[in-house]
Amino acid sequence: MGEFINPASVPKVTFYNGVEVPCVGMGTFGSDRFTPEQVSGAVAGAIRCGYRMFDCAACYGNEDQIGQVFQDAFDEGVVERSELFIMTKVWNDMHERVEESCRKSIADLKCDYIDLFFIHWPFPNYHAPGCDVDSRNPDSKPFSAEEFIRTYRQCEELVEKGLIRNIGISNMTIPKLEAVLPLMKIQPAACEMELHPCFQQQELFDYLNDHKIQPIGFMPLGSPQRPERDICPEDVADMQTPEMQEIAKAHGVHPALIALKWARQRGQIPIPFSVHEVEYVSNLKSMTEDPLTDEEMAKIATLEKNNRLVKGQVFLWEGAKDWHDLWDEDGVIVTL
Repeated sequence: MGEFINPASVPKVTFYNGVEVPCVGMGTFGSDRFTPEQVSGAVAGAIRCGYRMFDCAACYGNEDQIGQVFQDAFDEGVVERSELFIMTKVWNDMHERVEESCRKSIADLKCDYIDLFFIHWPFPNYHAPGCDVDSRNPDSKPFSAEEFIRTYRQCEELVEKGLIRNIGISNMTIPKLEAVLPLMKIQPAACEMELHPCFQQQELFDYLNDHKIQPIGFMPLGSPQRPERDICPEDVADMQTPEMQEIAKAHGVHPALIALKWARQRGQIPIPFSVHEVEYVSNLKSMTEDPLTDEEMAKIATLEKNNRLVKGQVFLWEGAKDWHDLWDEDGVIVTL
């Protein structure tokens, strides 16, 4: 086993309801480039090096393998279930069958309950995993607050049944949140969203904080290994910007670690993914040492380039202009 980072030394973040969680988690989306065995092997190593938060999802196609890793860790006394913070998500084709989705994830992950259960996307626009970026489902439709709340109500029932501890939302916009937050009985604990130095989503970030909803950032490194179908010519490589290179040189580390330090100090929970031990160990360790200066944080704040990498084209409905319609950029929910 590689280096062990004491989980007690990893800073904590507190949800509105008092739940304390690690300031960094490990993502498990790697199905476009890595096998479930490679991903679950990385999870096994990550547990043993000190990770205690894991971000899973039914549509990643690897929860059963990851669940066996969790079970092995429990059986071997490496960690207890209560020490792990396990997150997963209901996929778009299960919005009307949320409990079924949740129970399958619990069974696959062998974890008895889910700590944080997300609605993966705010609409039931299904696409097959790994499909082409030009794929369209003829049944796709714009966001509906009524449909979303119907799905959210099922999540609230899962809290009441003890199957999940906290509810999460994901890939939301301020107009969508304005439409649904007043209708919720249980406030969401967190919102998972794309966050990295060249896509800081400051307005949404501030809105979430104002409403005591914890931002959790996927693609915290600008996702250099994201699926090729999601790569566009105009995309910016965050870690290759001169500013990130300069700060990384000053700290004697890879720019990836600067992106993670920035995320933590800004107040979001990053969920980086790697199958390489040296990388996931250094990702976790970076949370415990050598913080960025105020000047460095200010410099990274200037890198915002509205560089959205997950555009969501496959979720578009008939009649939509392009992917911008998914994100309500004019401040109103785009409908037909």
